[in-house]
Amino acid sequence: MQALQSVNEFVIKFANVNGTGSASANNLFAKAIFRMGLPVCPKNIFPSNIQGLPTWYEVRVSERGYLGRRGGVDIMLSVNPQSMPQDIRELEPGGYFIHDNTKPLDLRLIRSDVTIIGIPLTRICNEQYKDPRQRQLFKNVIYVGALAALLDMDFAVLTELVEDQFKGKEKLILPNIHALELGYQYTKENIACPLGIRVRRADKVGDQVLLDGNTALGLGAIYGGATVAAWYPITPSTSVVDAFERYAKRLRIDPGTGRKNYAILQAEDELAAMGMVVGASWNGARAFTATSGPGLSLMSEFLGLAYFAEIPTVLFDVQRAGPSTGMPTRTQQSDVLSAAYASHGDTKQVLLFPSTPKECFDFAALSFDLAERLQTPIILLTDLDLGMNDNMSPPLVWDDERQYDRGKVLNAEDLDQIERYGRYLDVDGDAICYRTIPGTHPEKGAFFTRGTSRDEYAVYTEKGEEYEKNMHRLMAKWETIKQWVPGPVEQAAGRDTDTAVLFFGTSEESSMEALDYLVEEDGIHLNAMRVRAFPFNHEVEAFIARHQRVFVIEQNRDAQLRTLLMAEFELGPDKLKSVLCFDGTPISARNIRKQILQQMPGYNVTPLRRDKLVGGLGE
Repeated sequence: MQALQSVNEFVIKFANVNGTGSASANNLFAKAIFRMGLPVCPKNIFPSNIQGLPTWYEVRVSERGYLGRRGGVDIMLSVNPQSMPQDIRELEPGGYFIHDNTKPLDLRLIRSDVTIIGIPLTRICNEQYKDPRQRQLFKNVIYVGALAALLDMDFAVLTELVEDQFKGKEKLILPNIHALELGYQYTKENIACPLGIRVRRADKVGDQVLLDGNTALGLGAIYGGATVAAWYPITPSTSVVDAFERYAKRLRIDPGTGRKNYAILQAEDELAAMGMVVGASWNGARAFTATSGPGLSLMSEFLGLAYFAEIPTVLFDVQRAGPSTGMPTRTQQSDVLSAAYASHGDTKQVLLFPSTPKECFDFAALSFDLAERLQTPIILLTDLDLGMNDNMSPPLVWDDERQYDRGKVLNAEDLDQIERYGRYLDVDGDAICYRTIPGTHPEKGAFFTRGTSRDEYAVYTEKGEEYEKNMHRLMAKWETIKQWVPGPVEQAAGRDTDTAVLFFGTSEESSMEALDYLVEEDGIHLNAMRVRAFPFNHEVEAFIARHQRVFVIEQNRDAQLRTLLMAEFELGPDKLKSVLCFDGTPISARNIRKQILQQMPGYNVTPLRRDKLVGGLGE
């Protein structure tokens, strides 16, 4: 079979052992591609143990600008004997299998439809280094140098990256550049270079940056005015608070006194962390916590209190595969229902669904405005894929003239004009009541915040009619909220079709690529909408109503977004069709196309044309 031929359109996957330092070398490769002006999408797929198990790092390179998972692998660089049988099976026909041939490859693994390339990485390391740890670490750098030769990369980009990475640690620069040169020179001298798949400089990234979503969340909290973070560590959200602390040390210091104007508290568990956030927010601070699915479960009690007592509260939930401990280092979108109805009783929580690091930043800052304007918890749902992987993003922008929206807060002068303050009295008809900050007035404005039923003046009561009045008002506030949360975005609109797709969060990129495949390969045109918040506003309802069939693309087993749409809009099951992925990896464009075709009347699923395997047939 002919080897794959492509320029600037391919998927490469690294197969390593966890704990060997491979992620840094693989990230070096991805950043080099990015610096050559090519859109790149790296995915680190790692186990939850410290070291010893297989780990993978997948890099999508696409001059066309596709940033989601395509599906399939064109180049596999496998240096882990444990996973080699799986690795070579995953390779596309015509693809390239690169391995450490210090020891001969098991003949049972050889495929006649792929090109097998051996590089004696271990032998080179043993000849060059005496220290066992150096042999392990530099082996990864050597294969990056080899890839530079095989793919015809600009070697100078790699050396510049090494110099940038170890700035301030100059003694590490030359050894790493030497390791790159070892791999590059060996490959140039012993293997026909370049491969059919290669890289050339382009100008397709503009001013975009590589940034992970958790860092963007932490910085967004800073710019959103947060001064308190209470948390309990949990994968994959821990780096959110790490980022917040890192930036707070620079941006939350009083210039006159040097005092810290922030507090970070590690609680004994997630429930306590949420309790601290509720308490700090009730006292007027902008506070937040970050967690994942198991933590969300534990926080539900205090989320119910914040909903019922109407206390501004912000939670960042970086989703992972559940239930229970599940797969803590794998991605999913499986907390949708538990977040939407967090706590017992009739509770509805506001959800935000960012899909890029920039939206993580923007929505994080927005969360605090919404929480105080709406006086309710705001739960921002990302996932491990967005949170822990580098993603291409437009630069983060902040308007220094922007004023924080504190919502309906009465000061001392306001309270002097009121005969009797009613904390839960709707005076404007929008179902959002006026609140006060403790200590605002020496006599007026004080009330007892409780989780039990009360009347409009916050006085305890168990009268059924008072409870019903309050619950009706909270439901009316739900309608007001629809005007404030981010609206949906129609990505592909106006086509004359009765079929559409609807998605949210990190399903966006692969969904849009799948729509292109459906047009180019199958002649099917679909409209598309990305949902960005719950409650769903009327645009979402109207979009669904305009189509006979809507495919809902999401990354969980139980079609949770579909379930939420059916419940909120009272839709029958035939209207919304599920496209699902829940194996712990990001959903791929090929998977989406396949599932849609399987549910389209009269269509058969056929393989993509050969040129779609890598996106183009060379030059």
